This record gives sequence, structure tokens and C-alpha cells, in this order.
Amino acid sequence: MGLYGRSVEPITRDLWAKQDQHEGDRWRLFAAIGEVIGATRVLYPGSFVDLAPSFVWPSVTYVDSDRRAKRFYDDVDGVGEIIAEHDPVTSEPEAVFIAADYTTDLGLEDESFDLLISLYAGFVSEHCTRYLRVGGTLLVNPSHGDVGMASIDKSYELSGVVTSRTGTYRVHQDNLDSYLEPKKPVELSTDLLHKSGRGVPYTKPAFAYLFTRVR
Repeated sequence: MGLYGRSVEPITRDLWAKQDQHEGDRWRLFAAIGEVIGATRVLYPGSFVDLAPSFVWPSVTYVDSDRRAKRFYDDVDGVGEIIAEHDPVTSEPEAVFIAADYTTDLGLEDESFDLLISLYAGFVSEHCTRYLRVGGTLLVNPSHGDVGMASIDKSYELSGVVTSRTGTYRVHQDNLDSYLEPKKPVELSTDLLHKSGRGVPYTKPAFAYLFTRVR
């Protein structure tokens, strides 16, 4: 997908402008991740219209059930133009959209992705780990409890944390033992996380976490 020599449809441009209201923020986040993990194929459930992964990785599959997202990605040339404006890593990035609820079967091959993104979208790891290869990475933020879910999933081991300061993101992969300690004593379980639907307060919080799939 490249520059197609036509204008982006107004609705596409408007949705992207709203998504990118903190200009370049997600791009900086994903660029920081890209510097420390090798990934070619990326799966982004609950993506809405966040195209920023396509600025960093050559093949991204986006999943969302929102009709506005479908309309956005249906403007294939417009989406390609927005990606091209951001100097993507390859001249022909692949951006695929699946209009679906990620909790359903997405028709994707198991263990076929290098990176699974879970940002503000609920329990992505619970439903989509099957698509992440062993040795692949889950990027997850704590807002809706998916960090807690990954922390009790024996498929995963914590392999990094992402910190944010004045719009700059850094990935730390050493001295991780002090992370994921709840502020209050709690025995995490899937039932507890489902009932709360929100993140677990940690004594040493991070903006986001990286987990490696180990089995």
C-alpha cells in the first residue's frame, strides 16, 4: 500500500485527526517498541482507526467492530496515503482490516503474528493469544485489566515495561522484579478481573508492559 495520488476522503482525514489529536504520540510509542523487539506481522484488536503501527511495522492486521472504523479502512487509497505521509519502514506496507468483534473467531492462522497489541480494548490477550507465536510479544496497557490477565496467564512472562515522560517513551527490560506488585493484597483471577473491568493498581506502575509468549 503506497501513495495513490488522490486526496484522502474527508471522513477518513477527520477520523485520523481525532485519533492523532496528540500528534505523533502513538507513533512515538510504537517506534520505541520497534527499537527493542523484532516484528514483521502485527495484530491490533480493538484498533479503531489507529494507523500508527503501520508507520513502524510492514504488515499490520487491524480488528474492530465499530462501523466508523470499517468506513475508515474501506478508503483503501486514503489509508495508504496517510501511511505514506509518515515515512513507513517499507515502500509497500500491508494494512489489513477485519470488521469483527475480536472475541469471535477471526479466521486467522494460530501463532502467525509476532506482536499482539492490547491498548484500551479490554481483555485482548484472553481471546487473541492464540494468534501470537511462541516467542512473540504482547504489548498491553493497564487501563482495562488486560495487564492483570496476562500476569496470571502461564503463557506469558513479563519481558519489559514502557515508561512515558513528556511524550517520550522508553522501554526497560532489566530489573523487572519490582513491577506487577499490587498496592493492596489481592489474589488475581479471571473472575475478579472480569467483574472489575479495570486495571490493577501497582506499587510501581508503568505506562505499558511487554510480555513474551513462552508457550
